[in-house]
Amino acid sequence: MKPALLFSGQGSQYIGMLKDVYENSSFAKDLIEHANEVVGFNLSGICFDGPVETLKETRYTQPAIFLHSAVVFSLIADKLDFLGVAGHSVGEYAALYAAGVLSFDDAIRLVAKRGRLMFEAGTHLPGTMFAVINLDDEKLIDVCRDLTENGNGNVVVPANFNSPGQIVVSGSAEYLRQNVEAFKSAGARMVKELVVSGAFHSPLMEPARLELEAEINSTEFNDSKVPVYANVTAEPVTGATEIKQLLINQLVSPVLWTKTMENMHKHGFEAVIEIGPGNVLQGLAKRTVSEFAIEGIDNFQDLQKYL
Repeated sequence: MKPALLFSGQGSQYIGMLKDVYENSSFAKDLIEHANEVVGFNLSGICFDGPVETLKETRYTQPAIFLHSAVVFSLIADKLDFLGVAGHSVGEYAALYAAGVLSFDDAIRLVAKRGRLMFEAGTHLPGTMFAVINLDDEKLIDVCRDLTENGNGNVVVPANFNSPGQIVVSGSAEYLRQNVEAFKSAGARMVKELVVSGAFHSPLMEPARLELEAEINSTEFNDSKVPVYANVTAEPVTGATEIKQLLINQLVSPVLWTKTMENMHKHGFEAVIEIGPGNVLQGLAKRTVSEFAIEGIDNFQDLQKYL
């Protein structure tokens, strides 16, 4: 069976994440404490004990999710026979770590900076995101285009194509809230605002992209050991230079997750294993490719069958 690893994205975090792994593995404990030193704050304390309001802040959520995924992967890396990787938004950094493109230190440093820059961008250019359920992709794209063209500088764009009938849109906060009915009028069954601190994967993240670009360009990237399915294109890539540019573009581009799952299936992958907190990607994979064998590795109990 040809397996791929998937790495969790923002929204999968929960209080207590990684705690049982930390308590049951000296290797994990050392790596987690090292991560605290690299990022310069008590990241593990936020993962273990919150409070939830702090963990939900993008500047902490993103390194927390990366840390969880990277530690779990590191514990069983030599026991996983995988032939491709993908990560949802911030999860792409864990995918690049797993594929040997980035070192642990460089990856968590970049993620911590990404989270801080996106948090700051959301403060300066207020934005929000809405989940749009049961609306055809093309209809949604048309609504976003119409709203942006008539928005007097406000923007509304598709941000995450998560699975068939589940898309997230991103844009100028008040303008998007005032125009939710446009999606319902086009046929959406439900439109729900997400708890986020900015319009991620939209042009409102351009200030963050510019600063992150300099950081990414000064970081060493290696060619990938296995194909990495990039968020921006949903296509497999292995070259360090191309991966770098796609990662830079990712901040202001939609996450093509539905297409990623479809392409993995088309390219012969039969199983996907989500590594990281929660089971969001397992649900999205199931709704997109029913033939996938699906598994998740989140906590120490999940890890034991590999250890």
